[in-house]
Amino acid sequence: MELDFERCYRAVDSRDQRFDGWFYTGVTSTGIYCRPSCPATTPKRRNVRFFPSAAAAQSAGLRACRRCRPDAAPGSPEWDVRADVVGRAMRLIADGVVDRDGVPGLATRLGYTERHLHRMLRAELGAGPLALARAQRAQTARILIETTGLGMAEIAFAAGFGSVRQFNDTVREVYAAAPSQLRVARGGRPTPGGAGTITLRLAYRPPLHAAALLDFLALRALPGVEEVRDGTYHRGLRLPHGAAEVALTPADGHVSATLRLADLRDLAPAVARCRRLFDLDADPAAVDGTLAADPALAPAVAAEPGVRLPRAVDGLEMLVRAVATQQVSLASARTTLTRLLPPAATDGGLRGFPGAEELLALPDEAFRMPAARRETIRAAARAAADGSLDLDPGGDREEAARRLLALPGIGAWTAGYVAMRALGDPDVGLTTDLAVRRGAAALGLPHDPSTLDAYAGRWRPWRSYAVIRLWRAA
Repeated sequence: MELDFERCYRAVDSRDQRFDGWFYTGVTSTGIYCRPSCPATTPKRRNVRFFPSAAAAQSAGLRACRRCRPDAAPGSPEWDVRADVVGRAMRLIADGVVDRDGVPGLATRLGYTERHLHRMLRAELGAGPLALARAQRAQTARILIETTGLGMAEIAFAAGFGSVRQFNDTVREVYAAAPSQLRVARGGRPTPGGAGTITLRLAYRPPLHAAALLDFLALRALPGVEEVRDGTYHRGLRLPHGAAEVALTPADGHVSATLRLADLRDLAPAVARCRRLFDLDADPAAVDGTLAADPALAPAVAAEPGVRLPRAVDGLEMLVRAVATQQVSLASARTTLTRLLPPAATDGGLRGFPGAEELLALPDEAFRMPAARRETIRAAARAAADGSLDLDPGGDREEAARRLLALPGIGAWTAGYVAMRALGDPDVGLTTDLAVRRGAAALGLPHDPSTLDAYAGRWRPWRSYAVIRLWRAA
């Protein structure tokens, strides 16, 4: 990734928050790196270097600024939407794949050799996969230090470090302070909530239209799995090391996230899923700027800036829900899907959606739907279980589309919907969707599928966001 010095320096000089997460500012005279919006005095040009990732800045020997906390900046929109290998790798690293499976596991998931993957990441991000994962572990450790009452040894292993010594050395190097000093600096008052409960702030680029996000999720909420109540979205999760519950409340400049984890090693994957679900790494200025150039969409963009693309916490879940919704109402699909869920938790809490193995173990009676649709879900579950269908955030979008369309009962609409919500493709038109066509008609746009498809070319590369606005217009 090439960074234009003049453009970056102007962003730093103006303290433009829109660039937080796009790049990091290293100041060689002080030995620290900052986010572009850091309120500190603008450094002299000769002392400035720009980095595409926090890991690259750390590899250059710089430590994180204690004032602007660059490690807590929103994620880069580029890595969030890119469909190439580097973008996929970044999403998998954020999901904790390196901590669980090592670099060989990451390379295998992406279909490249470790050496070639390292070379690509170094060229784009200035750091290899281990350094990128290390930077994430340091951030996870800081969250646990400052927001929980866990002992340092527990935090070390929960954050993914191999030893307490490695944890101590990394924290000192990245933050220029011992772990105990970070806890004292925050007042030593962990957030209440009990063992395994963590509350933190998830940053985003403003604006964020919270009502549109919550309305969308509430309309499709599956009882026992998720609910929207009093301005907060609650849902159960299945994570690599156990179950979890999350409560997400949009606020000014951040989303408050309260996570109840069965295993604290799942903190980073849980945060990655929450950010993905609420589309918190999007660049709303870029999206709205493109859509507002269309006179038909301009009034809606002006009235509701920052409408996001609600995503998914699990790709197979999104595919099953899309199949169950085919040719039926949302209310009917909700009733059908509820029958696939495991028994409710004894404490009344929310649970995660069944995984591939659980779906395959269900009897025919659990699928209150046509037999063909039931077999479509089972075929998808088998493909997910044997690894031939990858709908995780690091999945190849083109390959996933080919494999989806090869499954019986999967057509272009279902494949496009899954690409949009599960794989985060920002440029899916869904112009055959009835609600999209109704929304287009309501705005005075062409609503014949082929004509609308041609018209939608002006919304590239953000057609998925236009779909959300057309659904709202409908």
